[in-house]
Amino acid sequence: MTGRDTTGPEALLGGRVLLDQGGAGLRATIEPVLLAAAVPAKPGEAVLEAGTGIGTASLCLLARVPEARAVGVESDPAQAERAAANAALNGWSERFAAIAGDIADPATARAAAGHGPFAHAIANPPWFSGGSRPFEPARRLAKHGGGVGLAGWIGFLARRVRPRASVTLILPTALLPDALAGFAACGIGSPTLLPLWPRPDEPTKRVILSGLKGGRSPCRMLAGLVLHRPDGGFTAAAEAVLRHGEALPLA
Repeated sequence: MTGRDTTGPEALLGGRVLLDQGGAGLRATIEPVLLAAAVPAKPGEAVLEAGTGIGTASLCLLARVPEARAVGVESDPAQAERAAANAALNGWSERFAAIAGDIADPATARAAAGHGPFAHAIANPPWFSGGSRPFEPARRLAKHGGGVGLAGWIGFLARRVRPRASVTLILPTALLPDALAGFAACGIGSPTLLPLWPRPDEPTKRVILSGLKGGRSPCRMLAGLVLHRPDGGFTAAAEAVLRHGEALPLA
């Protein structure tokens, strides 16, 4: 999925996306790539991402969906600046806008709304609620957040999207009850779950959850995606998404 040279841009999706990490901080992981693959965006539609970091998920989505636009909100100004620079590195400055601001700040919400209406919204929200916190600021913020709980993240996304828009999260399975409650409280219905199995014989640790604003269909659990073969390499299905940029259809 990624290149190994940490001194220069990192290559995702078989080289279709380049990311300059800035030489330190968080490295690209598969979670934002999988998240981007699960968004049912069509050419020309606008997508809102909360907690965009250096833009990984949004830029992977832009690589897959021609003429789509993305707006990434990021509380760390340095990371937001890096996301904008990465969009430029890929030639997508006109298709991506980075907003530096906290999702709990009304000014951030107004700035994001100015780029709408949004047909889709996504997030890989912070998920640690306790325990030791990483010393490095960017890693600490990405994993623990800035005090806004999961309901706050869902609410921010739900209020920015139009009716029948999709809201998609990738998160630990332990947070599913909270996420489903947050969806229901914000009018996000028709929930669909896609388990991400580490290996065929191992329990899932991550899940992709998607719903529709105003959706009324029953909850669905899909077969899921097995990520690794017994020898540790990626399965063919995972390679299709992570290296070749194929979508993860949830419909």
